[in-house]
Amino acid sequence: MDTLVGPGSVLHRDIVNCRACPRLVEWRERVAVEKRASYRDEDYWGRPITGFGDPDARVVVLGLAPAAHGANRTGRMFTGDRSGDWLFRAMNRAGLATQAASVHADDGLELHDAWVTSAVKCAPPDNKPAPVERDACSPFLQRELAGLPNAQAIVCLGTFGFDAALRHFGVRPKPKFGHGVEVELDLDVKSQDTGTHAGAGPTLLGCYHVSQQNTFTGRLTEEMLDSVFARAIELANVR
Repeated sequence: MDTLVGPGSVLHRDIVNCRACPRLVEWRERVAVEKRASYRDEDYWGRPITGFGDPDARVVVLGLAPAAHGANRTGRMFTGDRSGDWLFRAMNRAGLATQAASVHADDGLELHDAWVTSAVKCAPPDNKPAPVERDACSPFLQRELAGLPNAQAIVCLGTFGFDAALRHFGVRPKPKFGHGVEVELDLDVKSQDTGTHAGAGPTLLGCYHVSQQNTFTGRLTEEMLDSVFARAIELANVR
């Protein structure tokens, strides 16, 4: 059966071809032309970014949006920037990633039992999507999570990722974000035999974002990040 997510899927095509938000389209494409001086000889991706990893993943990492000179340049989430350096070192230590560095989309990195994505698929100015842009991307996230039926733990990076997950699953009242906060979900499960009933859904795990604002200041340490992934692996029963 064809996968619902990843390269070759209809979802991948729809995301990459999206031009729904004029401000984001203008920004991502302008950045790809003007470039950062240190990357002036590189070809930027300059389009929306899809999630990547193992379609059978039990652990999902949900970030905010692509970085202007990271994923918007390389074409893969958290690839080619210092946030990704932190993330994939931790995932490598946890056994979820085959290597500790992610430099470009063809560097050989593979994820095992893990999927990495973002709530907004285009790089936003100042890393701040507008609410209307967030909402325009919401159907993509809905389809993506629906295509990851084995997900048992969703590591939400930062308040934005945490709130996006809460909206997706319709959690009310909304819990307050915090590093290490856990939200257990009960979902409506439909069965031909038993009808609709409550079933255990994935657990949301709050984690400070791996941005330099947090990692340079010590607000997020490698030990703190390792602890979150250890808990995610425990919840998802990943061996």
